[in-house]
Amino acid sequence: MTPAIRQLKKQKIMFKTHQYQHDANAHSFGVEAVEKLSLNAAQVFKTLVICTDTNQLAVAIVPVMFKLNLKGIAKALKVKKVKMADGNRVEASTGYVLGGVSPLGQKKKLTTIIDKSAQHFTHIFVSGGKRGLEIELSPQDLSKMCHASFVDIII
Repeated sequence: MTPAIRQLKKQKIMFKTHQYQHDANAHSFGVEAVEKLSLNAAQVFKTLVICTDTNQLAVAIVPVMFKLNLKGIAKALKVKKVKMADGNRVEASTGYVLGGVSPLGQKKKLTTIIDKSAQHFTHIFVSGGKRGLEIELSPQDLSKMCHASFVDIII
């Protein structure tokens, strides 16, 4: 059981888990989840950790088929610039390996922004905390659990 699942159970949040056999050669973990679980790509979200110009980490949750708008997330965080965080720093801060970073159950609480497109769905899918594990839950519950806001952050 991952920290993400433990956190959801502890808070009595409704969710489902979906597992698949992860292929070590997969180049996009989110797309792999879409294909192997036969999901609507618009409902599958990736967890990206970014670093601000003030050296703070934050989390962006965006649909797997889109790219993060760095200017949009910087504006949402009220900073001038952001960049993708270093992988080692991501793993140390979240407690998860790259490709399995869940927005839930992270070691350190980070400011989190969810792309507003999530609000179009009753359920979305995010990493369950390891490669090959997805969690299905409502975007509102995800927002509540992460203290996240919904903002347009994709291009």
